[in-house]
Amino acid sequence: MTFYRTTRLMLSSAAILSFASSAFALDGNDLLKKINDVYGLQGASIAATGIDIDGSTVTLKGASFKAAGMDDGLPLGDITMDGVEENDGGYTIDEIAFADVDLKKDGAAISATDLTLSGVEIPADATKGDLSSLLYYKSAHAGAVSVTKDGTKVFSIDDADATMDRREDKSGIDFDAKINGVKADLSKVDDAKTKDAIEALKLQQINGAIAMKGSWEIGPGTIDITEYSLNFNDIGKLNLAFSISGYTPAFAKSLQEALKTVRSNPNQQEAQQSAGLAMLGLLQQLTFNSAQIRFDDASITARALDFAGKQQGVSGKQLADTLKAMTPIMMAQLNIPELQNAVSTAVSAYLDNPKSLTVKATPDKPVPVPMIIGAAMGAPQSIPQVIGLKVSSND
Repeated sequence: MTFYRTTRLMLSSAAILSFASSAFALDGNDLLKKINDVYGLQGASIAATGIDIDGSTVTLKGASFKAAGMDDGLPLGDITMDGVEENDGGYTIDEIAFADVDLKKDGAAISATDLTLSGVEIPADATKGDLSSLLYYKSAHAGAVSVTKDGTKVFSIDDADATMDRREDKSGIDFDAKINGVKADLSKVDDAKTKDAIEALKLQQINGAIAMKGSWEIGPGTIDITEYSLNFNDIGKLNLAFSISGYTPAFAKSLQEALKTVRSNPNQQEAQQSAGLAMLGLLQQLTFNSAQIRFDDASITARALDFAGKQQGVSGKQLADTLKAMTPIMMAQLNIPELQNAVSTAVSAYLDNPKSLTVKATPDKPVPVPMIIGAAMGAPQSIPQVIGLKVSSND
């Protein structure tokens, strides 16, 4: 008797647990819908041939990605999402792992391994226009990536990592990314003139890294890119930095809606005209804070002068002297004496001893973008003063 009571109790408990499990099971279709709500704002979507759920693991079987303008979806294979939890209508995911990429077409092959996203948050409502409506991830990683053409590896990277850090007060996001071991093989270029230039400049094998670092402050919509650099061995480092304000979530939403309108209009000429007017209206909301372009030479300048000089029958030194003499004459046409002197001095010093060349725009106070556009159209000679343009070298 005791045995039967115990058996009934166990079966009842199992039934209750089974019911509870099914009642709180993840809704894979809703998860995919919420993901597509985000991507749909950019005209993209993710499709899957099936959705498997095992506890807190959701797998999108036979997934594919389709962006605006693409006729066919890009196959992604299976996408495995571990540690999935429903969160106030949205979802949190510990890690998303993508299948390795191995695409081959017309003699070209692309491969990529170890593709993951960690600390992912899928918003419940992607249309709210605030920080909570963004798809967020703490880190992203890619392993080795390569592009092969006719059996020759023409491009590859060792790995790449990116992180996002949402501020505790939810005022904004700090982010950074780095691509390591960027390699390109230019030795197999067919065009004879291009091949000669590559060999003279010693660019047959390019090796370096790409990095980006910045932040987005939500309230004023300030995007501050402090580094966007391309750093290649025996060539140099090119770094771009800029800061603008007004790029708020509301601005981003208006931009997405404008692009969506363009895509949905069958009359593309009319759509482009409407988009142009919409963009002009949106630009009214942006403010220019600062910008900088800097190049740190790592021997490419001397090789470029030697190569260009040889084409004209002179040495690299003679070509540099010619450029130094021509710079003030060319700059005089702009009728901006202060800028003419600064550029001439910077170029002369750089050509004598190539170390660095910097172009910087730092206005005394932020300048509305429409003011810059107006100055460019009506009084281009006033641009340097409007944006605080300065040129320097070897600093």
